[in-house]
Amino acid sequence: MSTDSVEVDPEVWPDVSAVQIEDDEPVDNIHSEKQMRLLTEPLYASWAGPPPRDDGAPRSFFVAANVGLFATPREPAVAPDVMLSLDVTPPPSFDEKRHRSYFVWEFGKPPDVVVEIVSNREGDELGLRRARYARMRVAYYVVWDRLGALGSQTLHTFELRGDLYQATERPFFEHAQLGLVEWTGVFEGMEERWLRWQTPDGALLPTGAERAESEHQRAESEHQRAESEHQRAESEHQRAERLAAKLRELGVDPDELV
Repeated sequence: MSTDSVEVDPEVWPDVSAVQIEDDEPVDNIHSEKQMRLLTEPLYASWAGPPPRDDGAPRSFFVAANVGLFATPREPAVAPDVMLSLDVTPPPSFDEKRHRSYFVWEFGKPPDVVVEIVSNREGDELGLRRARYARMRVAYYVVWDRLGALGSQTLHTFELRGDLYQATERPFFEHAQLGLVEWTGVFEGMEERWLRWQTPDGALLPTGAERAESEHQRAESEHQRAESEHQRAESEHQRAERLAAKLRELGVDPDELV
């Protein structure tokens, strides 16, 4: 639901009672399932949101994986693998059917970024699906073809200019101040080539587990630093004690030297 939307009488909203919003189809493979979570969980775990407004007020966002996206009441849904929408907030509850999918007329705008993860050629991500997102006015469309089903290029990024998508050299989304980058590493015990969010300074947006590990390492480093400082102080104290004892053996009161 758009944070800037105008209050409208619910009676004028389109009737979605007969709209099918769930088909119970499973995620197609383990890699896709993990990749979707790697593109959703870090945003909620580590991202403060898009740049604040001119008055300093924070801006909200909504990210979801494999959720129905409805452009109009008469069109069937498309289910992006991942979609990110700025300046919107999730519904207050999921009791009503109209709050369980991304109805553009409810949220007040289409998503800003859609990412599709290619498993095979059946999705036609670079053809009909790309054209459909363009009609929906999705500002950025990203196709991640890790398995090379569509050719040698693994990452395709498009920006909506006018009514058509134009390919861009790199996946950076100005309004969100976020980008995407190919990254090889371990996520949930699997070493793979993944697609991850990246901040403007080139840093990866960490997952919750990575943040926790980083905090643990920072705390451990602080503990080791404190322990080292304690040992250094203890060593200085013992050295001073030995020096004082030596002076007393020579008949010199160390207290008189202070």
